[in-house]
Amino acid sequence: MKSQMQQHGFTLIELMVVIAIIGILAAIAVPQYQTYTKKAKFSEVSGATAPFKLGVELCAVDQNLTSASTFTATNCGLVGSNDVPAGITASSGGIVATVGVSSSAVITATAVGTAGSASNGMNGETYILTPTLNAAGAAGLISWAKSGSCVTAGIC
Repeated sequence: MKSQMQQHGFTLIELMVVIAIIGILAAIAVPQYQTYTKKAKFSEVSGATAPFKLGVELCAVDQNLTSASTFTATNCGLVGSNDVPAGITASSGGIVATVGVSSSAVITATAVGTAGSASNGMNGETYILTPTLNAAGAAGLISWAKSGSCVTAGIC
């Protein structure tokens, strides 16, 4: 009488299929994870623009600007006056390098570069907000157009 041997374990092909699936998932997941972490870090830069947006909007209300008006250095494009806060430069240990407002009320925020902090993953990306005064009766007084190198990097 022959005893029947039972098969134990996995075959080589089954193990190779599992390794291939893990490799494919890792090839997709790791770059996505890096993008998400970079996007999360960059939220500090975009959040740093909030007081400047509020300042420009308050200035537009104070100056009675309408859709026919343009932003100039004399009304809302001057940092440190007309409700627009003074610029930010190099927060220590943070992601924000600079935030400022141009004479046409364009807000530009810049992340630190890798030279300043090699482990943060930032490359000096910029976040630019350009204001446009809306017509009377619109949902808001100002519309903000987003641009800069963060848009092409997909992190803002």
